Amino acid sequence: MLRRLMHVPVPWVLVLTYLVGVALELAWPPQLFPATPSGLGVAGGVLFATGAAIAGWGWLTFRRARTTTVPGRASSVLVTWGPYRFSRNPMYVGLTLAYLGEAGILQQAWPVVLLPLPVAYVNGIVIPVEEAKLKEVFGDEYERYRARVRRWV
Repeated sequence: MLRRLMHVPVPWVLVLTYLVGVALELAWPPQLFPATPSGLGVAGGVLFATGAAIAGWGWLTFRRARTTTVPGRASSVLVTWGPYRFSRNPMYVGLTLAYLGEAGILQQAWPVVLLPLPVAYVNGIVIPVEEAKLKEVFGDEYERYRARVRRWV
């Protein structure tokens, strides 16, 4: 089952989780706040834009390096510049921030409640597969990079 999930791109895992959250929001609207906190939509917009920019920067860096963005495939280059100086997974960080931002814009709680599920999947399944492949291909060079740059932030 988990192997099949690896064929679903991480952005789609997040989108599908968010859509389940939207369905739950429609079926059981949460009563978290008596009124919507002021500025939630604006904060969500800033968070969404920041996340999209970080994810896009990571993706463009990979494209410029002409290496794969597919988990488990062998990379042709160990990318350690651009946003990869700050995080080994800036695309995942960016997508997570954009997800939270969308929930803020739309003022939806259920997608936020469900967010730990795809984050746990990415952190516990996808990233270890990627890291094993990087270690296999780049060996000590990857280990040195891994020692100096954090997995998330």
